[in-house]
Amino acid sequence: MSWDLNRFLKNLIKTCFSLLLGLVLIFHPFGLAINASSQPSMSGDFAKDTVSVAQSLKETIALSDDEENLSEAKDEALGLITAYISRYRNRPQVNGTSSFTTMQTALNAMAGHYKTFNDRPLPEKLKDRLNKELSRAEKIVVKEI
Repeated sequence: MSWDLNRFLKNLIKTCFSLLLGLVLIFHPFGLAINASSQPSMSGDFAKDTVSVAQSLKETIALSDDEENLSEAKDEALGLITAYISRYRNRPQVNGTSSFTTMQTALNAMAGHYKTFNDRPLPEKLKDRLNKELSRAEKIVVKEI
């Protein structure tokens, strides 16, 4: 009899633990611990997002190398680049346009430099190229509307 009671209690504990674990996995908001306000978001309007991202990145490029908030600006720029590319890369009505490909070229170059050479400033040649490509993408997207 005590053996049956012991077996019953073990099964009851296992069942309760399984249910509790299942409820935790279902109702716990994993990934929301990150501050949602710091995550850049896209409006969904390709033209407006392209212009705003280009202007924001031009401001980051224009920062001097001795600015106090340069590392924060780099992190924000990388977040903005990631949000833009992930929003529009898989949209066939957008990703074939010349404004998107121009923008993507500039964003890849900028993100590649920041991720590879985080402690180095942008070279002047790269700054000039990025400014030209971002300006060109802005002009093209306005014409495509």
